[in-house]
Amino acid sequence: MASQIRTLIVDDQSDVRLLLRTVIDRANAGLSVVAEASSGEEALEQVEMWNPLVVVLDEMMAEMSGLDTAAALRARRPSQILVLCSAYLDEDVIARAREIGIDAWVSKDALRELPGLIRNLVCRAG
Repeated sequence: MASQIRTLIVDDQSDVRLLLRTVIDRANAGLSVVAEASSGEEALEQVEMWNPLVVVLDEMMAEMSGLDTAAALRARRPSQILVLCSAYLDEDVIARAREIGIDAWVSKDALRELPGLIRNLVCRAG
């Protein structure tokens, strides 16, 4: 059996985490959700524990935003694949995502694209 792409989902809403997990699991794209986090702080802990290749982050979270979490992750693990998944992808958010080095972003209105996007990023990363 081929190796699964270890993925962490970060969103402060449990129903959105469940939706993201379902989209990823049903895609049958070789992805495995190894953990979930409800905050940026928890995401940093989960990354240390599970060592996922991919982290899917919401932007709008209390205390530590998805962009702030991504910046902390990028500083700790430069090769980790970061995907911002948010309903709030305006020009300022996208500009900051580029500055941080987030690999891709997807609107929550286009979640069906997420598994394919992740697979493409993993293939490009080698």
